[in-house]
Amino acid sequence: MLDPDAALAAAKDAGVPAPLAELNVFRALLRRPRLAKGLSQTLLALLGGDALDARRRELVIMRIAWVTGSGYEWAQHWRIARDLGVPEEDLVAVRDWISASFDEIDRAVLGVTDVALAGGVPDARDLDAVRSALGDDALIDLLAAVGTWSAVSLLLRALEVPLDPDLQPWPPDGRPSPAA
Repeated sequence: MLDPDAALAAAKDAGVPAPLAELNVFRALLRRPRLAKGLSQTLLALLGGDALDARRRELVIMRIAWVTGSGYEWAQHWRIARDLGVPEEDLVAVRDWISASFDEIDRAVLGVTDVALAGGVPDARDLDAVRSALGDDALIDLLAAVGTWSAVSLLLRALEVPLDPDLQPWPPDGRPSPAA
């Protein structure tokens, strides 16, 4: 990782927002400024999007973090999701979502997530359920979110990016991911 000052300078040169340069993930990615810029733009577009609501987007990201064993992604988005008002019970439930009491649309969103993460083509019923309930734009955002955050998870794990100092690992019960 770049030291904090070098990351901030690289972020400024690359056009990456300064607050991102403080995160360990971007301190690592800013070694490749064009990549960091592109990824930051994609992440911010998805985080600021209005097609896939924030709660479902965070459930998807938490599911990706759990399935892939990305402690960094789990910890970072645990905090983001909680700040957005996503109930802790929903976040914990993504670990075993099939047996949890999510509604039909949440189940379709998480089903699409799991199949896409496994490299498959999501079931037409789940795709149609997402499309009919949330719209075409939400379906595109969902698939883009799965692709983007699974790529981020790979980078975080392969580069062994440590948690930012203010993050707590695997909340709330310390149960390790099956992939960790």
